[in-house]
Amino acid sequence: MSEKDLGSALGKIPSGLFIVTVRQGDVETGMLASWVQQCSFVPPRISVAVKPERSINCMLREGDSFVVNIASVQSKNLISHFGRGFEPGQSAFEGIQVDRPTHQSAPILKDALAYLCCRVVDRVSVGDHDLVIGDVLDGAILGEGEPRVHIRKNGFNY
Repeated sequence: MSEKDLGSALGKIPSGLFIVTVRQGDVETGMLASWVQQCSFVPPRISVAVKPERSINCMLREGDSFVVNIASVQSKNLISHFGRGFEPGQSAFEGIQVDRPTHQSAPILKDALAYLCCRVVDRVSVGDHDLVIGDVLDGAILGEGEPRVHIRKNGFNY
């Protein structure tokens, strides 16, 4: 099998589009993620793949909290906003409607289809990404519609 054929085959693995948000003290940020997956029923857990060089990665250590905001088919503005990425110290939520249930909470995006509040319980390096494992502590549906499904043309890049 050629690398092109292998890349095309890998790209057929569907994923969603999600915005992962974090907050530590006064610092908060978010990133667009496509590799998020439920990985346990009991306890309810999810995995999130993050490139090690992403600035958000240092805020996703064991015990840290994060929110996975699930994008809907209609969430094009959220996807384009968070798809550009943010430098450390750059405001990730300017112009975005958010809820912060407590002063310590990671932002919940009001325009998301649903959200899951999580706490990091484990991490493992899996090649060119780190796999962050989080216990799901809370969550809710925020709107109606279908989640955004992402099919890549090439499984070797986003």
